[in-house]
Amino acid sequence: MDLLEVIQSHVLLSSVAFLVVTFFTLRFIRDSFKVDQLYRRHVLITGCDSGFGNLLARQLDAKGVPVIAGCLTEKGAEDLSASTSSRLKTVLLNVTDGVSIKKAVEFVRAEVGQRGLWGLVNNAGISIPIVSATLKKGKGRVVNVASILGRLSLTGGGYCISKYGVEAFSDSLRMNMEPFGLKVSIIEPGFFKTAVTNPKMIENDLERLWTRLPQNSRTPMAQHTKAQNFSLGILCSADLSKVTKCMEHALTAYYPRTRYGAGWDAKFFWIPLSYLPSFVSDFVVKILLPTPKSP
Repeated sequence: MDLLEVIQSHVLLSSVAFLVVTFFTLRFIRDSFKVDQLYRRHVLITGCDSGFGNLLARQLDAKGVPVIAGCLTEKGAEDLSASTSSRLKTVLLNVTDGVSIKKAVEFVRAEVGQRGLWGLVNNAGISIPIVSATLKKGKGRVVNVASILGRLSLTGGGYCISKYGVEAFSDSLRMNMEPFGLKVSIIEPGFFKTAVTNPKMIENDLERLWTRLPQNSRTPMAQHTKAQNFSLGILCSADLSKVTKCMEHALTAYYPRTRYGAGWDAKFFWIPLSYLPSFVSDFVVKILLPTPKSP
């Protein structure tokens, strides 16, 4: 008896299979509807010096979208301008500097005019000033980049807290902005090869924190660092387009999703793991990302 006969012989299995197929078929159809006139829809992307923001800026520019790319450094802005069309505009933006944010908002207002801003990709922690300035007018999209670490807390407690905060803020913003026609999506990438997951940077951070510990609390770091680098080497994907395709869909789909799990590890491992009992997820995480043993 083959699989098809087994399913047909069980009403429950047949019903479940029908519902699953129907769900994914309808979602595929729903996802396929796109907004029109992308050439008139300005999108502001923060954090465009490198990584996800840089790739998305080039990706949208190639499709005719007028992009305003926020870069931290002049070199980042110059390099991006050199690799894109004259349609893409860059603006220096330090999201930790209020003066820089104010100047960026004024620049965006001048660029978009009465039409308003269609999309904000929050890739570097800024939302409220831009939302109040132009997004309501454009009735567009906010795309906030969180992480699977906003679903499941692993190593790096402070970083996880910030991503949980992005999740909560985005949910609140979505509810508050819905009456204005503004849609908010959250991108939840798995592990990718970016500056955040650079083994050398992580090793330097661990070393810096380790030297602050009292002498009697220090444990050998070499074995822990080696194990963590090995795990990150396996887990991290080099294909950043898995994330930027989700961002693009959130900006251009007529019916954007509320959440996008970006990467196979996020969709089929980390997010499902976050729904399991804590003792199960803790056990799995300790295997993949071991912590130093007690002295």
